[in-house]
Amino acid sequence: MSRESITGAAAQMGMRAEPGTFGRVLLQAAQQRPEVVALTADLAKYTDLQAFAETYPTRFLNVGMAEQNLVMVAAGMARSGLVPVATTFAAFMTRRAQDFTIMQVALPRANVKLIGAVPGVMPTFGPSHTSIDDLAMMRAVPNMVVIDPCDMRDLKEATAAALAYDGPVYLRQPFFNAQSAAVTSEREAFQIGKNTLLCAGGDVGIIASSFMVGEALQAAQQLAQQGIQASVLKVSSLKPFDTRSVLELAARVPRLITAENHSVIGGLFSTVAETLAREGLAVRVEAVGVQDVFPMFGSREYVAGQLNMTSGEIVKRALSLCRI
Repeated sequence: MSRESITGAAAQMGMRAEPGTFGRVLLQAAQQRPEVVALTADLAKYTDLQAFAETYPTRFLNVGMAEQNLVMVAAGMARSGLVPVATTFAAFMTRRAQDFTIMQVALPRANVKLIGAVPGVMPTFGPSHTSIDDLAMMRAVPNMVVIDPCDMRDLKEATAAALAYDGPVYLRQPFFNAQSAAVTSEREAFQIGKNTLLCAGGDVGIIASSFMVGEALQAAQQLAQQGIQASVLKVSSLKPFDTRSVLELAARVPRLITAENHSVIGGLFSTVAETLAREGLAVRVEAVGVQDVFPMFGSREYVAGQLNMTSGEIVKRALSLCRI
């Protein structure tokens, strides 16, 4: 895609070719590391690559609507010593290109960064673009690091960590705007393989990822008004997974709830349940997320409400657990 076509498309969409959180981190890395390159499957304006393409036109490649080719080209670049950052919608990065990801990226442990945009119930582009199974698919791939940021600060730090990591990474790229609530602070910096305890309470533990971290914190405040103290554990690194923090929470709070922007099959709930089962811990765990259904079409707020992915649902589950 040429510089003119990128800026023209952005202007037509009412967008400015200025980087967002992800794009700024990528530009900063590119300034310091000439081996960093970016490529996309005809989605520069939707995956925050416009500014990179304008600034480094010789280090940017649009392969067209060909996600399998996107992954193959990225793998070839990595073998030549480059650090390719490949972007497309999460649904296409996983379901359409999975075999190529496994054979050409994960198996040789190629230093490729796979970016899955608008994951979970976030997109408003219809069911074909909705990805509720990407984490499950990528978790099962050996050698793959899997990251699911919860806010703009988390995305910024996770992007930098992914670029610094020597090996394949799947990074979810949610879209946050200026009105998006920040749920993390500087003292809660992202680390690959580490969870963060945002608040500590002894009655119920909420283990959350993605935008559901914000819902979990709201739920904790609502529960406190009813005399129930909740812990909230933020999970942004699904793989490697910080089992120690979950086991410590389960030992202190024997009632847990997971909250995720993903199917409850194969994502955060499954990861937590596997962790507890391996240790033989008999802990009750409730799962808030996409149940075994295809989500309907609509805004994130509408779909999340219809699927009971809200702070209110977390409160409801917590009250039920605490009254057993």
